[in-house]
Amino acid sequence: MALGPRLDLRQSQSLVMTPQLQQAIKLLALSNLELEAFIGEALEANPLLEAGEVRADDAPIEPLEEMPREPGADTVSEGEAALDIDPAALDRDRDTGDGEWGSSISLGGLGEEGPGIDERGASEGPSLAEHLHSQIGAVAQDQRQALIVGALVDQLDEAGYLATPLAEMVAMLDAPLAEVEEALAVLQSLDPTGVGARTLGECIALQAKEADRYDPCMARLIDNLDLLARGEIARLKRMCDVDDEDFADMLTELRGYDPKPGLAFGEAGEAAITPDVLIAPAAKGDGWDIRLNEATLPRAVVNRQYYLELRGGCADKQSRAWLSEQLAEANWLIKALDQRARTILKVAAEIVKQQEGFFRHGVSDLRPLTLRTVADAIEMHESTVSRVTSNKYLACPRGTFELKYFFTSGVGSADGEGASSEAVKAAIRELIDAEDPKKILSDDTLVTLLKDRGFDLARRTVAKYREAMGIGSSVERRRAKKLAGLGR
Repeated sequence: MALGPRLDLRQSQSLVMTPQLQQAIKLLALSNLELEAFIGEALEANPLLEAGEVRADDAPIEPLEEMPREPGADTVSEGEAALDIDPAALDRDRDTGDGEWGSSISLGGLGEEGPGIDERGASEGPSLAEHLHSQIGAVAQDQRQALIVGALVDQLDEAGYLATPLAEMVAMLDAPLAEVEEALAVLQSLDPTGVGARTLGECIALQAKEADRYDPCMARLIDNLDLLARGEIARLKRMCDVDDEDFADMLTELRGYDPKPGLAFGEAGEAAITPDVLIAPAAKGDGWDIRLNEATLPRAVVNRQYYLELRGGCADKQSRAWLSEQLAEANWLIKALDQRARTILKVAAEIVKQQEGFFRHGVSDLRPLTLRTVADAIEMHESTVSRVTSNKYLACPRGTFELKYFFTSGVGSADGEGASSEAVKAAIRELIDAEDPKKILSDDTLVTLLKDRGFDLARRTVAKYREAMGIGSSVERRRAKKLAGLGR
């Protein structure tokens, strides 16, 4: 059969992402405070927009003339609420509902408030420099060394690193290099461990030494963090001379260290976290009222009077086209904000429903939860839920929590439903806090006690959870409590 050119007509479907839809999806990942900055820029760019309240009698303003619509513009009806899309059509970013904007959703079936847990909101406290200066007097050999250590503290950046070379410090302080090095060693012995480091490797090494994990294998791993960043795992295992299991444990240990220890301290008087979602017991029944924090929720409306004035002065086609474009952008932004609000409320409501045990009894009843579980329940894509829960905080009677806090991994339990890792950590801390100073609980004993509570864990898992919470081994705790008893 001869081959030759020919024309074929084929029909196919494709998803077209308009710039406006891309921007609307990205709005989901913004917190209320970040959204306020975004709207501020929009108010400056669009003369038809102004800050204000949306009234029920404000009907959408129709443009002067029919503008060409982008593909997909008519696929979402006025009452449709969801901004939900497969991320494969947009990017690999982590990506709505019924009711009026800011309305509350009442969920039945949630009981009265149970025992509280520590509030997680940010609080005012000493800055890193203040925290370090308060420790110098107890460790410095003399006043001269204290002054040098204090000068080094003042040169630390917010992450706790010493960016100023020691040669410059020698010239600045007019002190011998040996004294400055001794002062640096004193600084690096202060809390938090890792401050005063000059490189990331030195910061991690200080923490490994403090944890008594700085063996030759770990030293070689820390000295070659650049290879780890490039993913040269096989080469690192050969250099460290360890098998797969030991190398995995070393990586787990490495991830447990804080690369920026100074960030645990803020400036004194730093503002507390502002929640995006507020949850309170329902006035009637045993459910919860869920609403957005309107105190920080920015609003935008179309200035109808100014639009009418401009429309009366549009004499040529180019002016009318510009005004219609500005109006379309203003209407889109208002609708996108409304869809964002509905989406957040819908996701928050499902989180409360899924974590009913937490709101009743606290962290001990926090259950394993994944983004897919919530996404399937509300019939949205997993990436949409991820976007909604990014940079958002929820305030409830138990405190302020990041929405991501409620998504935790699980471990085996007696009832077969699994238990949250946070619940397991809480149980371990409770057992250790209640242990007899004369009878310190070993990890094996903790495994047995946790099994009695319905948690089925291996000894290594218990040890990892304990270390992740900063709790020492049974030997370290026995020594610490013995010293505490002698100090009384």
